[in-house]
Amino acid sequence: MTEPYRLRINGGVLSPGELKYICEAAENLGLDAISFGSRQDIIFPEEIDESKFEKFDKIKFVKPKRDGVENIASSYVSAEILLNTSWLTSDRYLYILEQFKHNPKLRINVTDPKQRLVPLFTGNVNFIASEHEDYWYLYLRLPGWEKTEMYPALIYSWDMDKIELAIENILIEEPETVDTVFELVSDAIDTNNRTVDKPLEVPFYPFPYYEGMNRIGIDRYWLGLYWRNNRYDIPFLKAMCDLCSENKIGKISITPWKSFIVKGIPLKSKLRWEKFLGKFGINVRHSMLEMNWHLPVNDKEALNLKKYLVTNFDQNDISTYGLTFGITSYESDTYNFTSIVIEKNKKPELKGDFIIRDTYNLLYAKNFDPNTREYIMHVQDVDKVELPGLLMELSQLYFEQLGTEREEQEIQTVVKEVSEEEIYQCIDCLTVYNKKYGDITQNIALNTPFDSLPESYECSTCGAPKMSFEKKVLVK
Repeated sequence: MTEPYRLRINGGVLSPGELKYICEAAENLGLDAISFGSRQDIIFPEEIDESKFEKFDKIKFVKPKRDGVENIASSYVSAEILLNTSWLTSDRYLYILEQFKHNPKLRINVTDPKQRLVPLFTGNVNFIASEHEDYWYLYLRLPGWEKTEMYPALIYSWDMDKIELAIENILIEEPETVDTVFELVSDAIDTNNRTVDKPLEVPFYPFPYYEGMNRIGIDRYWLGLYWRNNRYDIPFLKAMCDLCSENKIGKISITPWKSFIVKGIPLKSKLRWEKFLGKFGINVRHSMLEMNWHLPVNDKEALNLKKYLVTNFDQNDISTYGLTFGITSYESDTYNFTSIVIEKNKKPELKGDFIIRDTYNLLYAKNFDPNTREYIMHVQDVDKVELPGLLMELSQLYFEQLGTEREEQEIQTVVKEVSEEEIYQCIDCLTVYNKKYGDITQNIALNTPFDSLPESYECSTCGAPKMSFEKKVLVK
């Protein structure tokens, strides 16, 4: 399959004016529709005349596999409309994304761990918001690495761009561990890192319904639009951009699910938007059964398989609320980020006129939570006709175990003996020193007791002396 041209959309966010310009360029290149990608970028789904590219100097046409240029994914789209970390506002996302002036060679994710619409760990470089304002956990899975590893320091918001660029520059060293990356990056640039004082916690929430007109506060709405064929008509998009401009809506957000969201529709304009959608015959009542799927781009075979499976779900009146499904193949190099994965196998090479039917493997994420990054093989080498029944079986398993993991943890917490843990907290800025994590920013190894720290030790955040730390006891 020929790799289509894509347009980088930084963080999946663009203005109505930018989208309209892209639509006009697509029209001039002979297209009647555009598509969206799982990296929140824009795809030109058909072959286009490359000789006309110079007419559109505001657009850089890329093919990621050929050009090595990747898009930055972000959960800006979820800000204000889903659960979020309190300090991570829409404006903060935009300021952070604006830092990234270079064309990234690595996949970058900038996400809030409290939302479920945008996956956290699908990048090579994954910045995930912490509870400390303007500080981020960093999880790395560089090319050639089998697992995602946590960087041993929290990253300051205004260092994210230069740290990612430094990581790109050290790839020539072929670092094999996250500690090696940390050392090389620390040698290359100055940063305002902060000590990791506790592990990242990613709460489990069911996958949200992201379509239709939904209220924000008392006087605004957000609109989610999804088209099952991922071909968004250019005349509709251009008219929508004009309506956004009239309503002073500054941004349009692309999701990883081949859909987009418009936030900030005024209450007084709600009826006008509904009439606008009706005029273009836009359906905003798709079943949850079909909106929670991730498919390869321009893969008709995968789309047909999805239609077959969704039809079976619908006929059997099966609920998949909270679950997500992905279709992939043995040759895919993308990371799984759905609850359940349908993986197509490679056909054996046989001589003669034998016809061999496709077979599939079914995998599901541990606890059906993709953020665990652990996948369990359910069945292997099954025929297409067996898939609907097996997927319904997995769906039932999901609902049977839903909540039991949390209940088991609560029971364990109740019966576990009470234990105490000593920490030390800076009285000036409340930064915590926990011997379990040490302080990599000052070369303090893991499991180093506070009393063993040198007298010259200073708070990694505000620079207060060692004597400014007070002993605290956490009851666990």
